[in-house]
Amino acid sequence: MFKQLYDKALGWARHRHAEKYLCALSFSESSFFPIPPDVMLAPMALAQPSKAFRLALLTTIFSVLGGMLGYCIGYFLFDVVSGWLQETHYWQKYLQAESWFNEWGFWAIFVAGFSPIPYKVFTIAAGALQMIFLPFVLASMVGRGARFFLVAMLIAAGGEKLESKLRQYMDILGWVVVLLVVIGGVAYKFWWQV
Repeated sequence: MFKQLYDKALGWARHRHAEKYLCALSFSESSFFPIPPDVMLAPMALAQPSKAFRLALLTTIFSVLGGMLGYCIGYFLFDVVSGWLQETHYWQKYLQAESWFNEWGFWAIFVAGFSPIPYKVFTIAAGALQMIFLPFVLASMVGRGARFFLVAMLIAAGGEKLESKLRQYMDILGWVVVLLVVIGGVAYKFWWQV
């Protein structure tokens, strides 16, 4: 199933309405859809390097708007979706997100926005845990923006060779960023407690 969705997303990247599809994919991935927008953003930035900045901006804006929907789902409908979460592989990730929120707050959203961890789980958790909305939006903008601008600019600058390498190592790069943010958060927390 995921292979077919993935292939379909790649096909959308070449369509004349590709920007609209990119916006729809970015929005839906942040609250319920399993395919990340990178699968369209990367080939679109490769095909149109002069539009890479615009494509990254659209992806970020619509991803954050979708994240707001995920937040509302968690805030208003968590009792409805919690059963679905428990029946899928997302439940353990939801519990992890909840733990990260309790420990890191704002930084959990930033890390989720940039990393390969499913952002949708964190948007729903942020709403369910009633995180303050404005910090949620700001952290989402920074985390998602950093990820999508990095992908678009590197692909546009590096061409096909970089695209294949970036795709190959995307999970590793994401976890390195997560590790750096966690180390930074621990250092920050330690600094203020001393």
